[in-house]
Amino acid sequence: MNNLRNLRGTIDLLPEQLIKWQNVEKILLEQLSRASIKEIRTPLLEMTELFIRGIGEGTDVVSKEMYTFIDRGERSCTLRPEGTASVARALIQNGISSNPLQKLWYMGPMFRYERPQAGRQRQFHQLGVEFIGYESVRSDLDIIALAWDILGKLGIKELNLEINTLGDVNDRLNFQKSFLKWLENNKNSLDLDSQKRIHKNPLRILDSKNIQTKKVLENAPRLFDFLSEKSHERYSCLKRQLETLKIPFVENYNLVRGLDYYTHTAFEITSGALGSQATVCGGGRYDNLIKQMGGPNTPAIGFAIGLERLILLAGKDLEVVRNTDIYIINQGLIAESLAMNLSRKLRNYNLIVELDLSGASFSKQFKKANKLKSKSIIVIGDEEAANKEFLIRLFDRSGNENQEEIISFENDIKLEKWINNYLLAK
Repeated sequence: MNNLRNLRGTIDLLPEQLIKWQNVEKILLEQLSRASIKEIRTPLLEMTELFIRGIGEGTDVVSKEMYTFIDRGERSCTLRPEGTASVARALIQNGISSNPLQKLWYMGPMFRYERPQAGRQRQFHQLGVEFIGYESVRSDLDIIALAWDILGKLGIKELNLEINTLGDVNDRLNFQKSFLKWLENNKNSLDLDSQKRIHKNPLRILDSKNIQTKKVLENAPRLFDFLSEKSHERYSCLKRQLETLKIPFVENYNLVRGLDYYTHTAFEITSGALGSQATVCGGGRYDNLIKQMGGPNTPAIGFAIGLERLILLAGKDLEVVRNTDIYIINQGLIAESLAMNLSRKLRNYNLIVELDLSGASFSKQFKKANKLKSKSIIVIGDEEAANKEFLIRLFDRSGNENQEEIISFENDIKLEKWINNYLLAK
């Protein structure tokens, strides 16, 4: 038993750590709700073919990082490495044609076999937002602004938005012919990983982090120079509207993202507070994915935010837990029964109620209540139980008692008045 440990790349989130997670998630859900975006939940486990077709066989995710196995039915199954392909599959399977315009979000664990580091685990958590059926530049702008505002709402500093356009399918094909020829001529100057990608996923070479390769790429053809007039105008319109919204951005012509399904707009939001692993949010347009997976021709755009990195960046104020509103001290068989019933009633008032179940002495129970910095303490002993009443003590922020009252168990009106006047008003 002593040798049983969690797997490398997975972590336990303990109650004290989860306070910040829950506060961050609460803000995320509030922002998404205000933007009229609805939740979708898909399985953690999918057919492997979904990700091969959806993400692309030549991507690092599919070729190197997926957790794939054969189940007892001889089917190849994969723990989801990202959420967009699963959402697309769910929409196709459940009839996207009946509701072609949808704004959806999902949140949960994803799995990739990567080298664990700060803010990146093999089981990681991701928030994703997908605008399905939206084609206009305004939808690109709206989703970028949503991501930018969410990160700002969480108090994340040193944010930088990088944008690029990948053009449409024809733009990319024209560029790829020229780029492949250039890669072949400069193959020996590239790092080994980039050399392997030449005939598998050449666009990913543009996103190489190798210093020598990045220097060589400065002389490579640019996808931007192969854009059609229509693609140029779309990209120019996006930049103008970002300027109108006063969202600062820089253009990164090598920003291609790691998945095959992107077209037109690609973007990343980074934070200087994260060091080398600076990306907090990434996304882009994927107009061909749903059709490629067997569905109708459906434009779409989305983004994903890694929650582990978000937690590293979110402010200290999100680590604060709401203190206990009422701590119920009780002793004696009748008192314990009355205390149990009272705790259930009080929780209906949206109060945080701690019922002491220890059976310890009053002094020990009082110490526990003080340690939790409870706003109020209810005391029920043998005497109070015999009189069918309980004693309430209210404390100020300094821990000094400033109100005391005896209330009958049968006087709900007096109890409700006390709660509204002294507890909920604080």
